Amino acid sequence: MNAHSAIAAGGADRPAGLDDASHAALRSTMRTQRMQDFIFHKVTLLFAASVLVVLVGIIISLAIGAAPAFREFGPAFIASAEWDPVNDKFGALIAITGTLATSVIALLVAFPISFGIALFLTEICPAWLRRPMGMAVELLAGVPSIIYGMWGLFVFAPIFGDHVQPLLKHTLGVLPVVGPLFQGPTMGLGVLTAGLILAIMIIPFIASVMRDVFEIVPTVLKESAYGLGCTKWEVVRKVVLPYTRAGVVGGVMLGLGRALGETMAVTFVIGNANELSLSLFAAGNSISSTLANEFAEASSPLHVSSLFALGLILFAITFIVLSAAKLMLLGMSRKEGAK
Repeated sequence: MNAHSAIAAGGADRPAGLDDASHAALRSTMRTQRMQDFIFHKVTLLFAASVLVVLVGIIISLAIGAAPAFREFGPAFIASAEWDPVNDKFGALIAITGTLATSVIALLVAFPISFGIALFLTEICPAWLRRPMGMAVELLAGVPSIIYGMWGLFVFAPIFGDHVQPLLKHTLGVLPVVGPLFQGPTMGLGVLTAGLILAIMIIPFIASVMRDVFEIVPTVLKESAYGLGCTKWEVVRKVVLPYTRAGVVGGVMLGLGRALGETMAVTFVIGNANELSLSLFAAGNSISSTLANEFAEASSPLHVSSLFALGLILFAITFIVLSAAKLMLLGMSRKEGAK
């Protein structure tokens, strides 16, 4: 039995070679270490539990606030497109559609661009240019959302409405299936504009995460692939992506979460119209823009409760998206294990 085992057992067997003073000092040190470990464990447990407490508190407060609206309208609240504060008639369909549409557009645009940025910075970019470009991407991630919103309203929207929307209308707008998405007045503001502004906002987030996870791939794996004659694209597809798949999905989900909950930038450029239209050029609303525009002016209890219900629905959408990503990763891991 060694010294630590003897002390842990209560000191019945004194370790050989220790006098009384040394033995007492060792026992005191072990007691102090056990107490430190106990305190450290409980403190970290408290920190972790506080996150769950806050999360449960948010859910409960949203549910309590949304209860009157769901009692009044029932499940029809989610499927109804009517939003009439004057007559206390509310439905979430327009806001849900706008939130999902802008987020999907943002992700479709941002993901390939972010992937290209991260791939260039880690595999292709010269060493002297890698740090300045990486810092530029990270600085873009720190720009406040209201700045993106103001830039989108006063700079991007006029250019987009005068030049890009007419081009899309006369090209994609005449196609049989996707044509209705690109029809309507070319005002510059609308769901498509909001989606593109969101894409610009989340590109730095996704690109930064992808770059960081690409950099953790062991160099020996990539060098081995190059030694076998693989091209850069083959190394990325067969070595880098399989190794960093969880990190890539995490970066995409981080960007999607930012897009789902973004408020000010979307409020500036989406048009803030409670109308449901098939055209991406039309003005619309999202959950976050509806909350930003109406929460301070909501007067009736049912109006306030309907806004709480929108917040609860946004929380549920985010939870579903993150859960789906987690399940997708677990399914991919099971398939790898089966192989």
